[in-house]
Amino acid sequence: MIFLYLVTPLLGTIRNYVKYKQLKPIVFLRTPFTYFIFHMFYVISGYSDAVLRTLISERWFFFIYKTFISIKNNDYRKNKEKYIKKYGLQYTH
Repeated sequence: MIFLYLVTPLLGTIRNYVKYKQLKPIVFLRTPFTYFIFHMFYVISGYSDAVLRTLISERWFFFIYKTFISIKNNDYRKNKEKYIKKYGLQYTH
């Protein structure tokens, strides 16, 4: 069970290091912290498959969280020109 809870944070840390060339302990620790919260909720609620539910819930949580952050920061408009140049996209208005 512990192995399943370590895979995502470790792979995420490796990906961030490869992509950004930096290690951020807080980014590494937020996934286990989120796992703990979801796991405790599912154990207290009496679910027998708490590990799988925790892993799925954490991914959904961060997907929704990052989507709202992206909307709040207006990433689409900020990155539009970059994507036009990089991928040759053509937008119709």
